[in-house]
Amino acid sequence: MEYLAFFDDIEKIVVEDELLSFLGVNQTGEIEFSYVDIVKSAGHSCGTVAGAYLIALKGLKALYGDELPKRGDIKVELKKEPREDNAGVVGCVLSTITGATTDYGFGGIPTGKFNRRDLLFYGADIDSDVRFTRLDTGDSVGVDYRAKRVVNPMEILMSAIKPDAKEEDIKSFPTRFQDMVKTVFENQDKVIDIIK
Repeated sequence: MEYLAFFDDIEKIVVEDELLSFLGVNQTGEIEFSYVDIVKSAGHSCGTVAGAYLIALKGLKALYGDELPKRGDIKVELKKEPREDNAGVVGCVLSTITGATTDYGFGGIPTGKFNRRDLLFYGADIDSDVRFTRLDTGDSVGVDYRAKRVVNPMEILMSAIKPDAKEEDIKSFPTRFQDMVKTVFENQDKVIDIIK
């Protein structure tokens, strides 16, 4: 698949999923997610998808420290409802990485182990955009994403779709839009806040 070179420069997210080794996929249970993987899953790259990736990357690091995050053992809460400001896109990205789902995911083996349902919640009463909670320890971290500190995705989009958009703005839009995504990743410490 053709994609932009800077995607390969983005730090990968590595998690451990015991289900993987239990079912014989590999021996370590480790899964590596790249931004390209998430772009494939989402079908596009934008400020929201980039933000969701960074929420997972930074939030799981803050929650687990030097340990590998345990996929399937993380509760994920989003403050907004799925249709509010594309929070559903964020939820889908976080679900892919953490394994958490609402009511549609894997229900577990007959003993109940490896259940992934009822771990992803929208419209949560939380003080951050997203909160991750470890099921094993109860520890949690909140994460806020503030892209507008460094970019204005809507301004770039509107420059290409408004009725009086200039031809040069329409032609340059894809490049300018992905430059915006690159800027988000280059400024990840400015756009992501961790709340403990």
